Amino acid sequence: MPEDNTGKRPTITPVRVVIALCLIAPFVAMLWVDSYAKVDPTFIGIPFFYWYQMLWVFVSTALTMVAYVLWQRDQRARKGGASA
Repeated sequence: MPEDNTGKRPTITPVRVVIALCLIAPFVAMLWVDSYAKVDPTFIGIPFFYWYQMLWVFVSTALTMVAYVLWQRDQRARKGGASA
């Protein structure tokens, strides 16, 4: 198994699982086409197929930001714990 820069084996923590879910969710949502391949319900005249995908642009951005913040917090915690 690959080692990180501290010489320890990588660990799976709840925070890292949440990060992975935040990054994987948009892919699953977009690859599962049958779930949104329909016209109704429309939103201000736009078929569901289009506005659902556009909504995921914003949701993906938010989830990526959450993953980034959690990753930064996790890395600071690991460095703080390693030096103590």
